[in-house]
Amino acid sequence: MSVGELAGLLVAVFWAVLVTLLAVVLVRLSRVLREATVLVAAVTEQAVPLLVDAGTAVRSANEQLERVDEITANVQDAAANANALSSTVAATIGGPLVKVAAFSYGVRKAVSKQQGTVTLPQQAAEREALAKLIRAEVRAAAAPRGGGLLGRVRRAVRG
Repeated sequence: MSVGELAGLLVAVFWAVLVTLLAVVLVRLSRVLREATVLVAAVTEQAVPLLVDAGTAVRSANEQLERVDEITANVQDAAANANALSSTVAATIGGPLVKVAAFSYGVRKAVSKQQGTVTLPQQAAEREALAKLIRAEVRAAAAPRGGGLLGRVRRAVRG
């Protein structure tokens, strides 16, 4: 055998080994690609129902938030109505109650003067209420009697 034939034989063996190695690599690569395809298909099958469930959950949460918004608005309206009602009751009943308290105090004081004894309120709250009433009466007496808004309001309150 000549050197050329030996070199050709070596090159042929080298190519045969190389092709065999490439064939093994391609077989393993095809297995990996098949497994990856199966994995992607499984993930797709499981991901689609999960996305549908997530969409349903988001829609349900939005509905609940809308209900909470409605409830919050109703509570705010109820609080505003309660505030308005308490202001109305205080304005309607508060004035006459103060007048009744002042009248009863005046009657008690007049009766005690008739009997010869003068009693002052014993509790601090009563004394403060009496002082406020006296200040209000002094301010009302000192205020000008013009036809302004304040005068009309006072006349309407007094009856």
